[in-house]
Amino acid sequence: MSYQDYEKAQKMGIKAYKNAVQDGKYPYLPVLDEILSVTDIRGEANLGLVQIPLNRVVGTSTAGRTEAFANNFMPLLDFKTEFGGKWSSLCDSHMEEGIREPIKVYEYLNYYYVVEGNKRVSVLKYFDAVSVPANVTRKIPKLTDDPVVKIYYEFMEFYKVSGVNFIWLSKEGRFKELLSIVSPEENENWGEETLQDFVSLYYMFASAYYAKGGKKLQDLTTGDAFLIFLRLYGYAEAKEMSMDDLKSSVTKIWKEFLIDDEEEVSLSMEEPSDFSKKSVLGFLKNIPTNDKTLNVAFVYDKDPERSDWLFAHELGRNHIKEVFGKKLNCLKVINVGQDEECIRAMEELITEHNVEVIFTTSSTLVDSSLKVAIKYPNVKILNCSLNTSHKYIRTYYSRLYEAKFLSGMIAGTLTETDKIGYIADYPIYGITANINAFALGAKFVNPRVKLYLEWTTLEKGHTRKEVYKNLYNDGVDFISDQDLITPKNASRRYGVYKLTDGDPINIAMPVYNWGVFYEKIIHMILNGKWNQADAATEKAINYWWGFASGVIDIIVSNKVPSQTRRLVEVFRRMLTNGEISPFEGEIISQSGEVKCSDGERIKPDDIMKMDWLAENVVGQIPVIKELKEAARPIVESKGVLKEEDENTSPG
Repeated sequence: MSYQDYEKAQKMGIKAYKNAVQDGKYPYLPVLDEILSVTDIRGEANLGLVQIPLNRVVGTSTAGRTEAFANNFMPLLDFKTEFGGKWSSLCDSHMEEGIREPIKVYEYLNYYYVVEGNKRVSVLKYFDAVSVPANVTRKIPKLTDDPVVKIYYEFMEFYKVSGVNFIWLSKEGRFKELLSIVSPEENENWGEETLQDFVSLYYMFASAYYAKGGKKLQDLTTGDAFLIFLRLYGYAEAKEMSMDDLKSSVTKIWKEFLIDDEEEVSLSMEEPSDFSKKSVLGFLKNIPTNDKTLNVAFVYDKDPERSDWLFAHELGRNHIKEVFGKKLNCLKVINVGQDEECIRAMEELITEHNVEVIFTTSSTLVDSSLKVAIKYPNVKILNCSLNTSHKYIRTYYSRLYEAKFLSGMIAGTLTETDKIGYIADYPIYGITANINAFALGAKFVNPRVKLYLEWTTLEKGHTRKEVYKNLYNDGVDFISDQDLITPKNASRRYGVYKLTDGDPINIAMPVYNWGVFYEKIIHMILNGKWNQADAATEKAINYWWGFASGVIDIIVSNKVPSQTRRLVEVFRRMLTNGEISPFEGEIISQSGEVKCSDGERIKPDDIMKMDWLAENVVGQIPVIKELKEAARPIVESKGVLKEEDENTSPG
């Protein structure tokens, strides 16, 4: 019997060997000594006797026996050799009583290399064993900027708390995220019950995931997929799932596994070509004439009367009510909290009001939107956020940075002190581009200008009144503030204005025309174009429209000199036609790094994820710990900087 097993294992080894040679890969076991010969090792740690996952055992410590095995640990030598006899004896022992004697290994970057017990590993892998007892010594590399090494350091912290060694996550920050999901108390060591629950859930999930075809997804580790699953369902709910529940859940969220990485977002930079460029009447002529009314709802996390951001969306909601009339039943829900409260509100809209389209207008609601979208796949849900990679919902945002570039040009032209200001709220995707575009627009017309950046969400920051006073005393004469009036807290401090010791003097205002966006999306749905747009890409769809679509604009006061207004209009036309970009030509960051060279443009993906400030900006991007408690959830979800050591901007 052992002869037949050896012959079968040898065939598996020969096949793996030939495939490796054909693909130009090393056909034998990787050798740790050779790997470490070009690696700076900081030290070693004895982990003791540990049960290790066999799928992480990938090589041998020294070159002595490496050519006896193919790179899948299956034997290559003839059965009649001493090696073949010993392998067969181990095979018999395993079938009779199991292999219990621990092997000895080195662990490096969460892979294991055998010091003693290569044949035991080979036999166990042949029989598809899951794990093996091993005496483990960890080789610790020096911390570098290598992403794999940085992830490994996160893994070591995760292992210290959890004792789990069978999971690997492919991106920085994910081990920390997994810990926060399973044990919200930071650095709290897992007890036996927590560990058992986690192990059981992970392997049940892995079984369901593999049954669906998860092993074919080369760019996603099983750990990555497990984390995606927990993000959507939560750890407490997941632990209560049966095997059938898990299989059903994996099937429902399968598209999420296909677009795990944020690079898989499909940016729709311009409106689809079938949208009419004509008047509102042009839209209405194409609206179906059947009697069915489309039920649409807007979900606000605050009262639009108390938020300039939400008020702009409320103006958009009122716009589509007027445009579509009786073809549209347009509801709204205000002051909706995150998570369960938002989910309940959306489910009520769907089940009790038959809502077919939901716009959630804040990025803090993206997770709730996704969970509802998975549960109700026939409902179209769109969330107002940037860089969100979920196939079950669509996201939308505006390229307001185009208008900020023009308003920066105005401020740079008019300043008499070469000092202008910018007041921002959340350091999230899109906001950094707005700040830099304003700074670069000012520098375009005035190379001496400096932009003084202030944040309103800092825990230890000044009040708005103090910020205005400090900027004025520092010689700042023009400032970019919130983009629209807040109805219940009306003030002239919006848009771009001149700072004075009295009332501000408004000179320009970048504006959102969300009604234009909502009108075109509703038109797409009513005319049956929604699924066509979805079929065009396997990626998550993020609408990111600018001047050309009419979703943004800029209003310039008559107080601005006519020559400056003419200049702005020329550049507005060029931006609309795509002839120029705010982010082209040589651009240097605060740290002196060239972010864009002469004759080049920064790509949209890099604009979206911009996490640096231009060299003429005085200030920095705050990290989460510096923010007010209320501001942290949105920044944790969509912030451009997460950890203190990532912030390299000068103060």
